[in-house]
Amino acid sequence: MAKPKLFIDASVFVAAAASPAGGSAAVLELGRRGRVRLLTSRLVLVEAERNTRQKLPTEALLGFYQYIGTLPIKITASVTEAEIARAARIVAEKDAHVLAAATKSRADVLLTLDRRHLLTPAAQSYSPVLIQTPGGFLQAFVG
Repeated sequence: MAKPKLFIDASVFVAAAASPAGGSAAVLELGRRGRVRLLTSRLVLVEAERNTRQKLPTEALLGFYQYIGTLPIKITASVTEAEIARAARIVAEKDAHVLAAATKSRADVLLTLDRRHLLTPAAQSYSPVLIQTPGGFLQAFVG
């Protein structure tokens, strides 16, 4: 069976940095162990760094850098303005780059904690990529 390709949203990186024992960190650890393939985009990494820096203590920012420096994460091809504009018809403009990049990457799953904008029926209908929380993915993957 092929390893699932997981597109990681900024919220997952931030949550992993904030809580090394949580579900987001557990998903990243699956990537470290080679059980799943981790994908993300440059824009997602910039957003994750900014949010970690603004919302969490310095130790969490150091944890974020450690994740980024040690995980086998594939940075996906950049999305075009047209791809972002299409996704922005479905989700909030600030999250359109995530949906567009996950779709373009042909990931199996987009992992996010953004229930308001990305974990919605509209976002799911836009993309063939399954959209789940890290906890939901872990239940399906392990259970």
